[in-house]
Amino acid sequence: MSRISIDQVKHVADLARLAITDEEAEMFTKQLDAIITFAEQLNELDTEDVPPTSHVLDMRNVMREDIPEPGLPREEVLKNAPDQQDGQFRVPAILE
Repeated sequence: MSRISIDQVKHVADLARLAITDEEAEMFTKQLDAIITFAEQLNELDTEDVPPTSHVLDMRNVMREDIPEPGLPREEVLKNAPDQQDGQFRVPAILE
């Protein structure tokens, strides 16, 4: 028994704006069904004594101290700009 239908696969492809053929939809249906079947095996595990986590690994922020440093000279930065005016980057207007 398939856990996902060809129509559902075509619907998701349409939402993702993917053009798939009927053969591809059938192939993806089989692949997704295999993935869902594999994921459902996790329901068989005893997780009673396992604390909930948001990540598999212990996550912590490792950040350096924020120390201000001088930036590049304006002239050096602007020499790479395709267009500049009055010491600033000049870009096309996006608002009228």
